[in-house]
Amino acid sequence: MSLASETDPKLQVETKHDVDHAEFGHDHDLAHTAADVKHGDHALKVLGDERVELTEEDNARIRRKTDKRILTILIWVYFLQTLDKTVLGYGNVFGLSTDAHLVNSQYSLISTMNAIAQLGWQPFSSYLIVKVPARTLMPILVFGWGVAQACMAASTSFGALVATRFLLGLFEAGCLPLFSILTAQWYRRSEQPIRVAAWYSANGIATMVAAIISFGLGHVNSEHIAGWQLIFIVVGVITCASAPFVWWFLDSDVASARFLDGHEKAMGIERLRANQTGTGSNEFKWTQVWEMAYDPKSYLWLVMALLLNIGASVTNAFGPTLIANFGFDKYVTALLNMPFGFLQFVCILVASYAVQKWRFKSIVLAAFVVPVIAGLGVLYGEGVSSNFNQGAALTGYYLLAFLFGGNPLIVSWMVANTAGQTKKSAIMSLYNAGSSAGNIIGPLLFNAKDKPHYIPGVRAVLGLFCALLAVVGMQVVVLFFLNRQRENQREKNGKPRKIEDTSMSTKYVAYGSGGANGLGQNALLDMTDFRNDEFVYLY
Repeated sequence: MSLASETDPKLQVETKHDVDHAEFGHDHDLAHTAADVKHGDHALKVLGDERVELTEEDNARIRRKTDKRILTILIWVYFLQTLDKTVLGYGNVFGLSTDAHLVNSQYSLISTMNAIAQLGWQPFSSYLIVKVPARTLMPILVFGWGVAQACMAASTSFGALVATRFLLGLFEAGCLPLFSILTAQWYRRSEQPIRVAAWYSANGIATMVAAIISFGLGHVNSEHIAGWQLIFIVVGVITCASAPFVWWFLDSDVASARFLDGHEKAMGIERLRANQTGTGSNEFKWTQVWEMAYDPKSYLWLVMALLLNIGASVTNAFGPTLIANFGFDKYVTALLNMPFGFLQFVCILVASYAVQKWRFKSIVLAAFVVPVIAGLGVLYGEGVSSNFNQGAALTGYYLLAFLFGGNPLIVSWMVANTAGQTKKSAIMSLYNAGSSAGNIIGPLLFNAKDKPHYIPGVRAVLGLFCALLAVVGMQVVVLFFLNRQRENQREKNGKPRKIEDTSMSTKYVAYGSGGANGLGQNALLDMTDFRNDEFVYLY
């Protein structure tokens, strides 16, 4: 697939909602059209054409307020989403398959149903994320999947479990794309990796909490309700009860933030100017969807999501089962998965901190794939060995926790390199489709006939993670050439060929020089990265 040409007319002509001129970024008028405001460029209503001065202290104060209000909600809701998915594996350890009379690969199919629902629902999620304000959409999603989770307790047959698990995936489908876009709309590019890590690290915390809940509720002896049913009911009720609080505290964007006063809103928008990714729009633009479709980096991120989440799905759906097959009983199995959850949490934070400090997402991502390959190698070696070592196999399994450092890196890499509200929504939905496909494929690689060590499945996942390293390298090459294209466009339009990307500065640095022909005039518009000649891609 060839890179988009600098002379491609798709890149040279703006839509009527983006700018008033046909030239790509040339002599852009500061007076934004009425259509810009009408179709949801919310930042323009607050900031207008003025530049707002703010200090590093102002920047830090607004960031702290945003963390307390927005990031807290994102962490809690992502924790709930992961918890609701993860308890299926513990439910199986505590008798789900036996009580529901599951045979052959029926459990594997049930574990993939939420991913199947997410895959099919992605186009609709992409549209809803743009059209429906986050404050309205997120509570609906949370309540919906909470009800589905609680209803799984009443599902005592294969068909009922398939139906409830499908509904769980349907409501969860928009979660990751929505969270990614909110992170991009509230934070500077230098701040995004650690914020993505903060909410995505809830994966590890949820794994630990799921183990504790399952261990405790699994000891409940009742003639009327099984341990796995009680687990599903408890986590489902907690999720449903959280929905009203999400609605009350969440704000959709900086321009509508109730926890910021009028001047703080203007400063909050100004500090995002250097991102060059816009600040949100409620207009769904098909031209941006088309651009995503012919953007080569879209498909490389899709492949990364697919390959990485094949491995993630294995640990989520089969992690407790693999540990049990190492020779541990069900209670010890639940406890032994707690260190795995803690490692997930640590790996996510360390990976994102490394990116924030050294800025090279590709190198850090590759570095975290290597231990996963080593762990799969150990699992494969012990599985085929005639002298199985329980400790070595458990160590190999724990090394798989490094893969969870990969997803937040890919997500932050994507949102930092994509501009335009519809394009961001579409690309994150494409990512979630790849993730969902990985979650479908992963469990299917592990067949019941391959017990106890599932050697064919381990071997297949090992090969896929080796391929992931190659795809990361290919993406770096693509981004290099896209940066060269933006440089050529700036030079053609009379702008500096090289510009400083202040969005990656750890301290706040104002971007742009102001004036009719100054840098930064396109930054708050709903323009894509291809159409904005000042956009700088990150490696």
